[in-house]
Amino acid sequence: MKIAVLGLGMWGFCLARLLALNGHRVVGWSIEKEMLARLQKGEDHPSLKRSSRGLSLDYTPSLEEAIMESDLIVESVTTRGLRQVLQTTKGFLPALQKPLVLTSKGIEQKSYLPTPLIVTDVFGKEAQPFVALISGPSFAAEVSRGLPTAVVCGAWSEELCSCVIDVFSSKTFRVYPNKDICGVALGGALKNVVAIACGVAHGLQLGTGAVAALITRGLHEIVKFISSQGCDWKTVYGLSGLGDLYLTCSSSESRNFRFGELLSAGLSRQEAEKEVGMVVEGAYTCRAAVEIAHREGIVMPIAEAVFDILEGSLGVKDCVDRLMLRSVKEEHL
Repeated sequence: MKIAVLGLGMWGFCLARLLALNGHRVVGWSIEKEMLARLQKGEDHPSLKRSSRGLSLDYTPSLEEAIMESDLIVESVTTRGLRQVLQTTKGFLPALQKPLVLTSKGIEQKSYLPTPLIVTDVFGKEAQPFVALISGPSFAAEVSRGLPTAVVCGAWSEELCSCVIDVFSSKTFRVYPNKDICGVALGGALKNVVAIACGVAHGLQLGTGAVAALITRGLHEIVKFISSQGCDWKTVYGLSGLGDLYLTCSSSESRNFRFGELLSAGLSRQEAEKEVGMVVEGAYTCRAAVEIAHREGIVMPIAEAVFDILEGSLGVKDCVDRLMLRSVKEEHL
């Protein structure tokens, strides 16, 4: 297939590499001119060592060229930038009539929409059969090294889901189907918020017990949240929920976990994001998640604590005290 990969950050390039190795013709698009120039010369991706060896990839600065000449589109531009890219695409592709595979993990601010619903908000509900999403426990560096990875594909269409599985699957990259596309999307988005909290706890040297508690109670918050949005709560216990949550909350290789560590060291939100050097989706998603929770009457103390840290209204140690001193209730699961 001819596949366009939109966004050549660490994860976007990793997927472009995977698809090329699977035998597909891949063209990468990015607004970062220096990145494109580097990759066009055959140099490695700046965040992935030895990543360009033996690859045959094409690159273009033209979004229209990338999309119109493709059979399938893979998105990796961040949740914040997704709507703008879709609106630009609609200018030369009024109806979405080719598969679009989303990989960004977040909830859009103001609209409060997960990524699949951003697509249907721009292109209309008739775009549903063409929208899929890949999510799950995966680090770009590990996937690029050919280490075993399992993820999930969410889609409204079973036919499209089967197509995506065929396109992405390899002997080291396994893809499972899931009909609950919005549940898959929300699990991937919300685990990033919990990962920030775990990074803070790790940075403060609160111990592995504290991190384990945050993961467990964070999982409970995610279940309550996606249930309120009409999704299947059981999705949270799959790869896009529990699997991704465990991975993201237990390693400094996770940008959200690393971001939390930096916040615990006293860096401001802006300073921590600059130090991470990549988009921190959990920091963007947190506001939307907390505002939805307030609207739905859902109690999410971990997400609220992260939000207060990000807003600068409460220090990291004060947030820990607030969480530990909350009134004790029965452990509902």
